[in-house]
Amino acid sequence: MNGTLAIQSLIALLATTAVLVVVLIRRPSLAAARGGRVLAFVGFFLLPAACLWAGLSLHMETSKTTEFCLSCHVMEPYGQSLWVDDGSALPAAHFQNRRIDRDHACFTCHTQYTMFGDYKAKLAGLKHLWVQYFGEIPEKLELYRPYQNRECLHCHAGARAYEEMHEDDLADLAANEISCLDCHEVAHGVADLEGTDRWSPLSTTEDPQ
Repeated sequence: MNGTLAIQSLIALLATTAVLVVVLIRRPSLAAARGGRVLAFVGFFLLPAACLWAGLSLHMETSKTTEFCLSCHVMEPYGQSLWVDDGSALPAAHFQNRRIDRDHACFTCHTQYTMFGDYKAKLAGLKHLWVQYFGEIPEKLELYRPYQNRECLHCHAGARAYEEMHEDDLADLAANEISCLDCHEVAHGVADLEGTDRWSPLSTTEDPQ
């Protein structure tokens, strides 16, 4: 379900709930009969619960987008690193060559691929929101925990180019005995972005900035 359709569905659900609740409040006698009590249960409990679930699901999906991640001022340089005109830059190479979904670029690489990885990532993200609006933003942003090879291997494991390039280290990389960051130590490199050129795709004008 796309974002517009999801919003329209949520609005329709909220409107239906509101109408039903207003009718029951204005005509409480409807709840006297069995059918009316069922209607009241639906209007006061089931539909509000459905609205809450739909709203949370919609916001969860929105929070996975690149646009959402880069909406905070402090994250703007990280968004710029996706478009830097340097094919060897790690995020740019992935983003510009569509090795990841551009609409979910940040979430793709910074989410733990476990059963509840999505929710763990969003709970951690609540800390970011707190710092953004109520805390003190540090000069240098750091991950809460060391980046795990698992997040890279979710896409790269089994790929011919990856296996041929890392033939001697496949077992150690899979076991996290050596880190992908040992060789790819520079990720976004935001300190060196000033004055760099930006890559512009010829076939589209898309740009999360």
